[in-house]
Amino acid sequence: MIQAAIILFSVLTIGGALAILLTRNVLYSAFFLLLTLLGVAALFVLASADFLAVAQIMIYVGGVLVLIVFGVMLTHNSDPLNRNNQRSNAVLTNHRSWLWPLVIAGGTFTVLFQVLSRGVFVIINREAKFQTTVDTIGRQLMTEYLIPFEIAGILLLVALVGAAYLAMPNQEIKNS
Repeated sequence: MIQAAIILFSVLTIGGALAILLTRNVLYSAFFLLLTLLGVAALFVLASADFLAVAQIMIYVGGVLVLIVFGVMLTHNSDPLNRNNQRSNAVLTNHRSWLWPLVIAGGTFTVLFQVLSRGVFVIINREAKFQTTVDTIGRQLMTEYLIPFEIAGILLLVALVGAAYLAMPNQEIKNS
């Protein structure tokens, strides 16, 4: 059953990535990126890397992708002659245009429902002891990898200060 879920999420991730490459609409590409990033997060969950899955969803889906979608939607130029109005009315009257998305959504729901209903989850199953990777990562960052962790923090601080300095208006760079 786990192998079927891995194959399903791998196909979902690879299909979303190919759709990003093949579509011409930037907004559709952003939505396919959402599909790809969620597939990667699901693969992290199946690999028992729960911290990476949560970080994937929080950082990439919650932050970066929302920023991309807002940027695309806010910079979209509307057609002043409203040529798209005829096309949008034709799409609304054509009822067959909703058939394929409905079939795909229903099929995806059915497959995911079957996978989730047949799965054995450790959180529900109380006799199994499940240890998250958050505890392990936290302990290693504060003991074994403390110096590289602090150096990375200092480098990020220097990069942030440098970016703020370069973004200041009316600054002339003096040649020494």
